[in-house]
Amino acid sequence: MASATRRGAGSRARPAEGRRSSPGDCYRELSRFPAISRAALGTTAGERGREPGREPGRAFLLHTECSQPDPPRRRLLRFSRHYSVRRTERGLAVGRAALGAEIHNRLLGQDSPSGRRRAVLVRCPPQGCELLEVWDGSGRSHSVDLTALGKHGKVYTEAPFTCLAWSHLETQLLYVAERSRPTPPTACPGRVLGAAGPAEDEDEEGEQFVYQEDWGETLSNRSAPVLCVLDIETSSISVLESVPKHLSPGQALWSPGDTGVVFVGWWHEPFRLGLSACSNRRSGIFHLELASGHCELLSAPHRASFSPRLSPDGQRLLYLEGAVGGPHRQCLQLCMLTWQTRETVTVLDVVQEPTGAFTGIYADALPPRCWAADSRRALLCTPQRSRTDLLLVDTEAATVTNLTAGSPKGYWELLTIQWDLLVATCSAPHCPPSLVVAELPPLGQELSLHWVPVEDTPPVPGITWKTLTVRQSSDLHSEHLRAPRCLDAQGQGAPMAVGPLPGADLQPFEALLLSPTGGTTLHPLVVCPHGGPHAVFDARWRPSMAALCQLGFAVLLVNYRGSLGFGQASIESLQSHVGEQDVADTQLAVEHALRHEPLDPHRMALLAGSHGAFIALHLLTRQPERYLACALRNPVSNLPALLGTSDIPDWRYASLGLPYSFQRVPRAEDLVAMLQRSPIIRAPQVRAPVLLCVGARDRRVSPTQALELHRVLRASGVPTRLLWYPEGGHALAGVETEADVFGSCARWLLQHLGQPPVG
Repeated sequence: MASATRRGAGSRARPAEGRRSSPGDCYRELSRFPAISRAALGTTAGERGREPGREPGRAFLLHTECSQPDPPRRRLLRFSRHYSVRRTERGLAVGRAALGAEIHNRLLGQDSPSGRRRAVLVRCPPQGCELLEVWDGSGRSHSVDLTALGKHGKVYTEAPFTCLAWSHLETQLLYVAERSRPTPPTACPGRVLGAAGPAEDEDEEGEQFVYQEDWGETLSNRSAPVLCVLDIETSSISVLESVPKHLSPGQALWSPGDTGVVFVGWWHEPFRLGLSACSNRRSGIFHLELASGHCELLSAPHRASFSPRLSPDGQRLLYLEGAVGGPHRQCLQLCMLTWQTRETVTVLDVVQEPTGAFTGIYADALPPRCWAADSRRALLCTPQRSRTDLLLVDTEAATVTNLTAGSPKGYWELLTIQWDLLVATCSAPHCPPSLVVAELPPLGQELSLHWVPVEDTPPVPGITWKTLTVRQSSDLHSEHLRAPRCLDAQGQGAPMAVGPLPGADLQPFEALLLSPTGGTTLHPLVVCPHGGPHAVFDARWRPSMAALCQLGFAVLLVNYRGSLGFGQASIESLQSHVGEQDVADTQLAVEHALRHEPLDPHRMALLAGSHGAFIALHLLTRQPERYLACALRNPVSNLPALLGTSDIPDWRYASLGLPYSFQRVPRAEDLVAMLQRSPIIRAPQVRAPVLLCVGARDRRVSPTQALELHRVLRASGVPTRLLWYPEGGHALAGVETEADVFGSCARWLLQHLGQPPVG
């Protein structure tokens, strides 16, 4: 694509021939490309008051928010960019409208339906008070100190609860915050400990240490959300107390006419399970009528329903729905409710085994704005095998059109659609994100859609990539890979009796191979099975993987069976077969790559996290001489030990095909089954040097897993090193942490595989 505002950074991203960059330098260079997190369209001053049409000459303003690492200050730099978009007879014309500017202390932002006002949630240091501001063409028109009003606790800014929704009349704002709690009493000066006081004081003091259950990983400080309404003109806040007490509300929006609120409610009784990356929690779409306080369930009663989106005409409500329990992420239904009649239809159903181009819906959420102006068509982004594509859905005909199929970019994300103008970002394993716009063609002509670049980032030189399709073959599924070993009475290993893996000849899977370009020698290979396990390596830009290529490694990203994007049957095939099927598939992908690509079979390493590290550990124990090194992040190594330490104990049962209920307690046979699938019992067989990177605040996979593994490996004489990140969670996120983890892993691989040749 030709660039309107081209950034010629690619030429500086590769070290000079014969001179190799350090891992840190390489990563810093490739991680500096901005990630585009948000976009909003508005009308220009001359267009305000007029309904935007398709005729040539109409102009719009495009506001974007971006982020990129700022290593010197050890933080994520956030900044805005502004563009003009004009409809012409030849299509869309794009130009930069203003210089970029840094965004300070902003937590949330949302433009009003007309595009004339913008709501912004700001946190002011050092006290941390939260302000909700409204801005228009004249500047800041309103500023409300939410903390000073004391109606609630901190505002939610994390998925899946977060929202900031304008009423249709643009006079009120709807958001989610933590329920206000009484302030713990302070000790009275001169009071003698143990002295008797008023009974009510004793009751208050007895409350300050009561455990407040939270929603787990990434939501450790989120316990009891409430819906809040800010009246902009009076600066008054109302907490909607009519939400049923057994629900935690979020993802709220205004119903037609602003007479009520539509929200998602998650059941939190009898106790909360981890919600991050878990779309299988019981939830429903509710309507709360403000005048009467009546709360109505709009979706099915025993399902996981979320991500409601109201059509522009207010007549249709689109949302996602899936099963409760089982895999934490799965293929979803796209459902639609007609507002007046409350009739619900399934627009797109779960795809069991894809037979065509459409493989199902696996999105975490629908785009914040997803409806076309005709209130008939909607757009969404979802994995489709090893790509993430932009799909258009005709909700009346129940048809799907893939708008990005065949694109050289393997990852697409719709940022917004308004007045039938689409704003999206796209990338590929060798190409950082670009910002593009397009005009949605009329119904039935969608494939004529033409993308116009706004910020076009060129590919990074020195990297090539391809998708490998891996088919099952019984001769490659060797028995020692498929069959873990159980412990006998003497603690010795004995083969477990396992049947054939499900769908062995029916379900191909995929892997992405990134390789350095040039040179005549075979590339050392870094094998990466993803975590999850129900996740996917889609063909997007990943600075760490591109940096490994620039350091001379080929990288194999394995989407073993059970990955998202390949049908629900593939996801369910992994149930009861973790530690078997996923391990065998990963090794099968390695064998496939070695047979067809210029790779060095004598220099291979493993790099993975979470469940991917669980797979890697199994491979290390079953082929101890095959892999020369291994670097793991927050590894799963001891399944039964996670029952009492993980925020998702239900997964420990579901992964082995065992039933789960809130009342279930571990049985001896459950613990035996989990231990037999755990790589920790075969850890003494590991020979390759192992690096462990551990987040001390990980709620999903307890850091004690890595500590135990580290001790066992040391006792067995295996070279091992453990890196402990005190503030790190499961994702080991953060500018400083991410850079250190990559640098440490890359140096570990270089140390134990040897320096790949340059050129």
